[in-house]
Amino acid sequence: MSPTLPIAAGQATLTSQSAQSSSGRLLALDLFRGATIAGMILVNNPGDEQTAYWPLKHANWNGWTPTDLVFPFFLFIVGVSLAFSFSSRLRRGETRAQLLSHVLRRGLILFALGVFLNGFPDQYHTGTWRFYGVLQRIAICYVVSAVLVLWSDRRGWIITIVASLVGYWLLMRFVPVPGFGVPTRDIPLLDPDRNLAAWLDRTIPFGHLYEGTRDPEGVLSTIPAIATSLLGVLTGEWLRSERSARAKALGLAIFGVAGLAVGKFFDIWFPINKKLWTSSFVIFTAGMALVCLAVCYWVLDVKRWRAGWAMPFRVFGMNAIAAYVFAEIISHWIEHMYVHLANGRSLTWQEMIYQRVFAGLVSPPNLSLIYALVYVLICWVAMWMLYRKGIFLKI
Repeated sequence: MSPTLPIAAGQATLTSQSAQSSSGRLLALDLFRGATIAGMILVNNPGDEQTAYWPLKHANWNGWTPTDLVFPFFLFIVGVSLAFSFSSRLRRGETRAQLLSHVLRRGLILFALGVFLNGFPDQYHTGTWRFYGVLQRIAICYVVSAVLVLWSDRRGWIITIVASLVGYWLLMRFVPVPGFGVPTRDIPLLDPDRNLAAWLDRTIPFGHLYEGTRDPEGVLSTIPAIATSLLGVLTGEWLRSERSARAKALGLAIFGVAGLAVGKFFDIWFPINKKLWTSSFVIFTAGMALVCLAVCYWVLDVKRWRAGWAMPFRVFGMNAIAAYVFAEIISHWIEHMYVHLANGRSLTWQEMIYQRVFAGLVSPPNLSLIYALVYVLICWVAMWMLYRKGIFLKI
């Protein structure tokens, strides 16, 4: 696993006078990445999804919660990192062909790793094996965005973003859904099962769907997800510019607030929906990501407040993919391996830990939160051991 991979982005450097760490890394991006990874681990492991506080749950359908921000933040960071990594490597003399070879290899490994995690530890048979997933979507968006960064320019990126968002809206709004009819005329717009994206997920034989009749990382919704990473690329180019650090932070904040406003405005016609990755969702979450990155940049690169408080997030940020994979492997293991009790009952390790160690300590929502925080801490300790030894795993 590589810090030069989209999420780890260890080669991210600045060409202007804004502040950097001694290694040349963009500290604000490390902080933002680390906080995003911590958030992803937190919301993916609530202990009991039914009793968890609402910010730690996905929105049921339209609308959003803080949990729905984590994955788009991840993809946004992919794009920001690409802008830094490629520019640095091209300056060192690497050719576009060499970079493309690296991109394809990393994308393939990342996709395969996602498919592996979906089946781990014991579900590698076609009936239950899911081929869509978080790492798979990251891999696709990474490869497509990388190709555009290497062989296009800012104008091409903007055209692709607009085409992706407008094109996806046109498909979901006007194209008849086979067997159901035209959205808004025969069926409600974005009906959970009677929409074009869900129909395509069921039609293409790509294994088990996460929600049975549809998949939140399905084929069609990957189109607007590419726009999320390209918006990150544009942000990376802004941060690489020769503007002052204060101007960069102000620009991030202004564009962020504009994105939030535009996303909410288009929510009227094309609702914000994470599971369908709607165009309004892309714009709104990119706006939120810009605001968060502006805060990180202001604190670390403008005000230079670099006390030890940021270190825990850097631990995750420096080994982002490793942290995610470690968390997923442990989670899948304890959720699928059973303990057979003396009374004849069988519990998964996750159920046994939750019931025997945590149950009864506090109210159910607080119990779920404590479990999630302890899980994040365990993953952080594992990454801290790597961080302390200077080990940053590469793909």
